[in-house]
Amino acid sequence: MRASWVLVSAVLWYLTRDGWPRSSLLSKKGFIYGKIGQPVKIYVKLHQNSPVLICMDFVRSRKETVDPTYLWVGPNEKTLTGNNRTNITATGKLMVNDFTEGLSGLYTCTLSYKTVKAETQEETVIKKRYDFMIFVNPFAPGWKGTCNTSIDCEETTNHNILQARDRIEEFFRSQAYIFYHHFNETVPAMHFVDHSFQVVRMDSCRPGFGKNEGLHSNCASCCVVCSPGSFSPDADVTCQTCVSVHFYGAKSCP
Repeated sequence: MRASWVLVSAVLWYLTRDGWPRSSLLSKKGFIYGKIGQPVKIYVKLHQNSPVLICMDFVRSRKETVDPTYLWVGPNEKTLTGNNRTNITATGKLMVNDFTEGLSGLYTCTLSYKTVKAETQEETVIKKRYDFMIFVNPFAPGWKGTCNTSIDCEETTNHNILQARDRIEEFFRSQAYIFYHHFNETVPAMHFVDHSFQVVRMDSCRPGFGKNEGLHSNCASCCVVCSPGSFSPDADVTCQTCVSVHFYGAKSCP
């Protein structure tokens, strides 16, 4: 299993309830702030909720903001409103529920607020834009239950696989013993060669996902959802080019 959580323009980890690294983009409550002039890249587990995104940079959050308004625009330049898939609060916080391949893409929030000159009481409207690039990570439902006691999900998964190998090996060894000692001579004997059962790690990604060192240079070994203009039809390690694909996670080229 490939495990790679989050990366950046400033690298972020998003592990539900498992911990957060120190970053100026994160509040003490674990919210992710925007950054002026630089998109924040975030990787979300498949079928998990996104982190809470703040339509504000950390510096602005420490200052008084007069009459703020927030406008969230999602992938395909669609204005986002609160529904069963997206939660948007009156203070500009966004969380996307049950994240899937098709929800990947650019999420933009425009913050508008007023400044007032003390001398003239003249009001000026200031607008700031914050970009969040959100990609889905290929973890199937159930990963959280397997890894909720460990920050390193890949380490936990590898341990479980090796444990399964040992149990399967023990099964064949016990079956060989039973056939050899407890059956009559009409049944062929079974022999098991110690350590002949091996587990080989396969480097592959699930369909619709691939590795792209150029786009995700800080996480070259991550399987990430294929971007528009590419697809992955099988358990390959890269997304192939297809100009007719206009969505994330394509498994074929029309």
